[in-house]
Amino acid sequence: MVALQVGSAPSSLAPVVQDGHVGNILYLGGWTGSIQDIAAASATVQALATRDATGGIGLLVAADQEGGEVQQLRGPGFSTIPTALVQATLGAEELTREATVWGEQLVAAGINLNLAPVADVVPAELGTSNGPVGRWGREYGHDPQTVAAGIVPFIHGMQQAGVATSVKHFPGIGRITGNPDFTTDGLVDDVLTADDPYLDAFSAGIEAGASTVMVSSALYPRIDPDHPAMFSPAIIDGLLRRQLGYDGVVISDDVNAAAVRGLTGVRPATDLVAAGGDVVLTGDTASGARMVEQVADLARTDPAFAAKVDASLLRVLELKDSLGLLPCS
Repeated sequence: MVALQVGSAPSSLAPVVQDGHVGNILYLGGWTGSIQDIAAASATVQALATRDATGGIGLLVAADQEGGEVQQLRGPGFSTIPTALVQATLGAEELTREATVWGEQLVAAGINLNLAPVADVVPAELGTSNGPVGRWGREYGHDPQTVAAGIVPFIHGMQQAGVATSVKHFPGIGRITGNPDFTTDGLVDDVLTADDPYLDAFSAGIEAGASTVMVSSALYPRIDPDHPAMFSPAIIDGLLRRQLGYDGVVISDDVNAAAVRGLTGVRPATDLVAAGGDVVLTGDTASGARMVEQVADLARTDPAFAAKVDASLLRVLELKDSLGLLPCS
């Protein structure tokens, strides 16, 4: 999943989609065009998904439309979505209604995947000192029950509009202080365990029907001291899939973030798939085709990895089928 950066022509993605066979895109950078403008851009991008490019399979077209500071689409026709902390005060019925409206706006703009809601629990005592979430009011609350009560109606509203969702950032970045987008410091959660109550919020989102789970780039040494979550078999295949029973699509957080760029010996796409993930997300659009090639090359020589690729492909195709993106849908 590669970025269509604000101000870029949708046709600029032709090389990575048609030649590089990248199958998914996201709007990034803060777009201020109208719903009609974004719809035209989305249609142009979807038209790149030809038989030769993607087998005629449509693209996941995504945006971070959480609310507050994290709302990638802000132009005419798009509601100003409040922060998650404010959303949590609305009550389940009202939040479901509001999320349905926000989802309908996304559908009208050609967006089929909202990379939201945030299921991270930020401890009250940490609050705004939590760089990636608490600082911006992106959390629904300070305990897993409150967070679950917010994300479930958000997911239900998006479902009613026909928009897929992503609970993030598994297994939680509410206890760290650094922001993975900008630093390699303060990204270790040395509290979280496999039976941590904070995981209950993610379980609630999964049970509510979240279409995907986004996995973080933070480190959780009490589960896996050697790998960030997005590259950890213990966290993706073990904790998320086997323990929590999730069998859907797993998306990485941005592998172009400072937290990942600062790692050595990492190949994000192959490492994500080997750990049990499915879709690698990057803000570095030009790297998309190279990562597709790396996955294909390793699959040709490593049967175990090829089986992982096959399983990932099936999960992504099932999601796309549910969104009407397959030629036979």
